[in-house]
Amino acid sequence: MERRTFLKSAVVASGLLSALPLSRGFAKPADDGFPLMDLHVHLTPSFTIDQVMEIAKQTGVQFGIMVNPGGAVHDDASLRQFIDSLKAYPVYCGLQPMSPGWSTSFSPETIKLLDYVEMDPQTIPNGNGYGETLRIWNFDTYIDDPKKFMEIYMAHNLEVINNPEPLNIFGWPLFLPVCIARDYYKLWTKERMRTIIDALKKRNLAVEINDTAHTPHDEFILMAKEQGLKFTFGSDSRNQQAGRLDYCKYIAKKCKLKRGDFLIPKRALNRT
Repeated sequence: MERRTFLKSAVVASGLLSALPLSRGFAKPADDGFPLMDLHVHLTPSFTIDQVMEIAKQTGVQFGIMVNPGGAVHDDASLRQFIDSLKAYPVYCGLQPMSPGWSTSFSPETIKLLDYVEMDPQTIPNGNGYGETLRIWNFDTYIDDPKKFMEIYMAHNLEVINNPEPLNIFGWPLFLPVCIARDYYKLWTKERMRTIIDALKKRNLAVEINDTAHTPHDEFILMAKEQGLKFTFGSDSRNQQAGRLDYCKYIAKKCKLKRGDFLIPKRALNRT
């Protein structure tokens, strides 16, 4: 099953989101003072750029379109083709690698054509006592020892953050597999959160507030804000849910985030 479709069905089935706050009745974006931008949207054969533009027209949300390297986008020519395919539209263009080492497939010159690179720590080699590579968005992710998993997961978070490859946004922060998500607030101690925030600050990376996972929570956001970190909104959607951003708006308003707290890509978009 496709990665994010699987995750969304798994989250609903497990009741993961019930542990985190939901949003109701938001004011218009201008009233809250933060930019309404969904920088984490993927296109598919059934969800096209024209459909994204229709959502943008109806909602006023600004979009960033991302692609995963590998498969269709695997070298300079294919990455440039992806970038060129979006030039006629007022959207940002991003890359979402899954594992360190991705940049060897592309030249620095081509990577610089992107508006941003985002990476998350959800693919974890040797993630449990059975030596399995864990793809923790999957419903059947098996964790034999939560304490040991958190040690491995923390090390992998830091590997992703400290990797010298190009990176602008740290995605899906603090997400946990369904089987241990009930202990979210116990497992994400202040010490662990502070370690991640210190690493993000050192590399000057922005933090994605993820609408699908409803992470991170307010305590982490406020700790990161205090350290001067920037934020982005991302739905990681591939369908009409793009741009809804209910959790993002809820938690940004709760944490009193303003426009200056957000990473806004530098490129001026074509408005025609």
